[in-house]
Amino acid sequence: MKTLRLYGAGLLVALLLTLAAHGSSSPDFTLSLNPTSLTVQQGSSGTIQLTITPQGGFTVSASLSLEGAPSGVTLSATGVGVAGTGPVPVNLTVSVGSGVAPGTYNLQVRVTSGSLTKTASLSLTVSAPGGGGAGTTWTLRNLGNSLYGVAYGNGLFVAVGEGGAILTSPDGVRWTAQASGTGDSLRGVAYGNGLFVAVGRYGTILTSPDGVRWTAQASGTGDSLNGVTYGNGLFVAVGDKGTILTSPDGVSWTARTSPTSNWLGGVTYGNGTFVAVGSVGAILTSPDGVRWTAQASGTGNDLNDVTYGNGTFVAVGSVGAILTSPDGVSWTARTSPTSNWLGGVTYGNGTFVAVGSVGAILTSPDGVNWTARASGTGNWLFGVTYGNGLFVAVGRGGAILTSPDGVSWTQRASGMGYWLFGVTYGNGRFVAVGDSGAILTSPDGVSWTRRASPTSNNLNGVTYGNGLFVAVGDFGTILTSPDGVSWTQRASGTSNWLFGVTYGNGLFVAVGDFGTILTSPDGVSWTAQASGTGDSLRGVTYGNGLFVAVGRGGAILTSPDGVSWTRRASPTSNNLNGVTYGNGLFVAVGDFGTILTSPDGVSWTQRASGTSNWLGGVTYGNGTFVAVGSVGAILTSPDGVSWTARASPTSNDLNDVTYGNGTFVAVGERGTILTSP
Repeated sequence: MKTLRLYGAGLLVALLLTLAAHGSSSPDFTLSLNPTSLTVQQGSSGTIQLTITPQGGFTVSASLSLEGAPSGVTLSATGVGVAGTGPVPVNLTVSVGSGVAPGTYNLQVRVTSGSLTKTASLSLTVSAPGGGGAGTTWTLRNLGNSLYGVAYGNGLFVAVGEGGAILTSPDGVRWTAQASGTGDSLRGVAYGNGLFVAVGRYGTILTSPDGVRWTAQASGTGDSLNGVTYGNGLFVAVGDKGTILTSPDGVSWTARTSPTSNWLGGVTYGNGTFVAVGSVGAILTSPDGVRWTAQASGTGNDLNDVTYGNGTFVAVGSVGAILTSPDGVSWTARTSPTSNWLGGVTYGNGTFVAVGSVGAILTSPDGVNWTARASGTGNWLFGVTYGNGLFVAVGRGGAILTSPDGVSWTQRASGMGYWLFGVTYGNGRFVAVGDSGAILTSPDGVSWTRRASPTSNNLNGVTYGNGLFVAVGDFGTILTSPDGVSWTQRASGTSNWLFGVTYGNGLFVAVGDFGTILTSPDGVSWTAQASGTGDSLRGVTYGNGLFVAVGRGGAILTSPDGVSWTRRASPTSNNLNGVTYGNGLFVAVGDFGTILTSPDGVSWTQRASGTSNWLGGVTYGNGTFVAVGSVGAILTSPDGVSWTARASPTSNDLNDVTYGNGTFVAVGERGTILTSP
């Protein structure tokens, strides 16, 4: 028999679960949330359903809370259904006060019962009445930084990497970027005693109880830290120059005497022993994390990572090196099916999995006999973990792969760490383009899919018009697609680089180097037009019956038909990189924070932007102009005259921005994608 009682309101709702015991020695429960994302207007509420599935039979009192919620967001139960001995669905109401700032918040619904704590991720988007708030608050959706380490704990995968990147996922499939508060690369992450600990460059140490909220801790060292583990009530971090640090709580760290000056790349705990590995075959062991002993490895290869499973330590390294040991002291070299560099190793579900360069993945049931597996990627893989029945591997450019058995792997993130230069919206779809021919599509700006591209040339701009997407790029590259998925290369008649493209009045217009201007009625057949300038043209738009192109040295050209072009007086000599039209106004942006406006494309006025960052793109939507630029700069304006700097969740350069379906989407360096609201 089981009952569930709910009482209280606000951020804490008391739950009482009473279940008849079934003789299990490991009482537990799992959580699931439906839906996992919710949009609520200011002053309104929405409903989600939390399902609690008891396991092992137990009687327990549990508390439920909403973590990471801003003031004004509350959680309350509106009903509960209990049937038989199965899962317990709990209907919850998320209420949003009228004063809560519009934006997207990454929250955690947390259920705690004694020493057991489980969380379910909830993405809450707060919108203003009438769809307002767009352009004000921004959410990081994709970060193409390389990922170096991954861990699983408390129902959550956490991956860390280049530039302070942190991603979290409840299932290994859907990943959310989190703010780390650091720009230093993070090299390793571990979970223990209710805490995630991430370590990295210059002695960086971050801790988090939930993978979402991170706090910097003093490490006492400036040496880079490459690996971290938890065992026997102790966190142990290792790094360059033989650095070894220990902490009972992840907050207070103590440097320990190391018998080596070699860099240490990985550390694990098993069978009552800590084992650390590093350069030139270094292996250290410790019974307590304090006293360390150097052991003979029998190899001069660098060892990058180590794990423990099924009574065996396994270390991996350069040139496909694999070593095993029953005790961390006596090591045996094993035959490896690869000569690729191996960077990470883990154990789960009776299988060792090692990952490495050029997408290398190896598996072994015992650490002795290894089999190469097809990964489906050529990206380097740096880290791997196991949790909740799933192996997760991470690597270069944000690559993420998952596998239930270590044999069959699915690519979850493509490792698309390429720069994105252009983005547009059309026919219910966002399309972003970038270097090496990269093309991504998304129905909502949140979930993105890499598309096959017929070119490896950089794509610099993209537009939509008359049922067709058109992308332009280096060496005169022009691609077209009716749906953003299937692309065809078109002859442009030029080898000049093309930077911008627009559609208006039944005509596509593309612009580029040396004053290049091309026009096409259908995106297929292109004609060169005389621009009258040799200046590079970086952006083009259409509005109020006029094409406007902008470029190097403040160049501004206008045309009523895309064929006949007139040079206009410009109030700046700074490069202009982008231009848009909205609400009866042309707005152009450029280097050193330059912003110009014009009611007719002929007479231009310089406006104060409040920034010296270069601005790469500008768009108009929902009554707001939005400009983006270097170091994550985001500016908004209701009229093109008065501009406000907005908080940006990234310091990566942003190159372009568009608006569609109530959402602004900005793209930039290393595959960075932001959305608002």
